[in-house]
Amino acid sequence: MAIWDRLKKELIDIVEFIDDTNNTLVHRFPRFQNEIKNGAKLVVREGQAAVFVKEGQIADVKGPGLYTLDTNNVPILATLLGWKYGFESPFKAEVYFVSTRRFTDQKWGTSNPVICRDKEFGPIRLRAFGSYVFKIKDPGRFIKEVAGTDGNFTVEDINAQLRNNIVARLGDVMGESGIPVLDMSANYDELGKFLTGRIAPEFESMGVELTQLLLENISLPPEVEQALDTRTKMGVIGDLNNYTKFKAADALEAAAKNPGGAGQFVGLGVGMNMAGMIGGNLAGAQAAGNMPPSIPMETQFHIAVNNQQTGPFPVTALRDQVSSGNLTRETLAWKPGMAGWAKAGTIIELQGLFASVPPPMPPMPPQ
Repeated sequence: MAIWDRLKKELIDIVEFIDDTNNTLVHRFPRFQNEIKNGAKLVVREGQAAVFVKEGQIADVKGPGLYTLDTNNVPILATLLGWKYGFESPFKAEVYFVSTRRFTDQKWGTSNPVICRDKEFGPIRLRAFGSYVFKIKDPGRFIKEVAGTDGNFTVEDINAQLRNNIVARLGDVMGESGIPVLDMSANYDELGKFLTGRIAPEFESMGVELTQLLLENISLPPEVEQALDTRTKMGVIGDLNNYTKFKAADALEAAAKNPGGAGQFVGLGVGMNMAGMIGGNLAGAQAAGNMPPSIPMETQFHIAVNNQQTGPFPVTALRDQVSSGNLTRETLAWKPGMAGWAKAGTIIELQGLFASVPPPMPPMPPQ
């Protein structure tokens, strides 16, 4: 044994670890031949725990504080080691310092889409990413189940395993949550809490506590996003009540934008066919100039009578409704193309109905 090694063994009697990193989970205290003198001082700082391991067996776990290592403070070690000779008999034990603080902003995400079942769309592929926060809850179990004898175990050494645990359960948990795919973006906080509750037991089996899991984004496949965009467009248009007519309108717009001489004629032909699908007035191909144009359809309105929707009525038939008192200037009316119901007196097509109706007869004088 070198002289310096002998001096080092005799002089060092403070067991401590000052962590200058932000990613160390477990650090084994370096001591020559793992010898610690009886009466040495153990310093455990806030956010740390000290774990004593003797011959592969966890002997004791110390929380924050200042300890004198003797038979009174470490009774389990005393039993294992059989101390008899005090200062002249150093004991051999490994001391692991475990960080018990929170490790924040740990990223997770799906490298491939996960499949979950949605009530409206059925099986659907999703991608998601976010962050999570964890800390070591049971230092002894963590060393036993995860770190082992690694003298410098870091966050990077376990992050992949923790991320895999989250992603592996993601699809099942999203299906169990019962939140529709269309509503997930408005329920990230609720989904995060639900995921935390389902995944936390798997972390605890390793001595780790999952304190928080955040969902930052859930993305849908392009075809599903396209279907949602189509549904939104149809909702805005309002007066096209089926998907076929909507697609016809799209084709008509595309034909109008078709550049080039021949392309213009092709686009015009497509546009005419699409217009026939929308209006429902063209039964087939018509020779230009040989057939009279279609008779325009009279505008029809729905009106609200006694809080019930009635109609549709052509404008000419609404005169009778005015005469009977069912239609007044204050009556709500609507036709295809209007954004919503409006008072009949404010609709240009209906204003003439009220001007042509005489006012009510004055009451007869008493006889």
